[in-house]
Amino acid sequence: MRHLIKNIIKQYQDVQNGKLWIGSTFTSKLNQIDEGLVFTRPIASLHSIAEIISHLTLWRKETILKVQTGKGSKTDDCEENWLTNDKLKPLGWQYIKSEYDQTLTELINLLESKDDEFLDEEYYDTDFKGNYKYSFVINGMLHHDIYHLGQLGIIIKYLKKNETIG
Repeated sequence: MRHLIKNIIKQYQDVQNGKLWIGSTFTSKLNQIDEGLVFTRPIASLHSIAEIISHLTLWRKETILKVQTGKGSKTDDCEENWLTNDKLKPLGWQYIKSEYDQTLTELINLLESKDDEFLDEEYYDTDFKGNYKYSFVINGMLHHDIYHLGQLGIIIKYLKKNETIG
């Protein structure tokens, strides 16, 4: 059976560029902002757009690794979890965004090869130091994306406000 997997895939796709009840997707949010502002922190306590997209990419790569091998390699404390703008700027926004998009495609392709029973199989989670069902990480990544979509909305609102003021 593949009802749950198909539903999860659809949710991932919708959060990126579908039609959501909340009205915003990653595509709609990222299309609102000038590329020159993606490395800007609107206030010190908020991350930049590039930092968030890089962070999401790391954890999506980690999820892909867990699905492929049954074990992850990163923890919340690893340096790559929150790369600074100084480390991200040399990579460039196009590369950062392309890698983000690529990992979504790769995760969806992996999930398309699975059935619903896969969600009940277990993997070892390096960060949580234990065995968990794949449904934990697959749904957790979706929740993680939605959480950071909200943050992007706040960051973009601040950036746009500062553009009109300054």
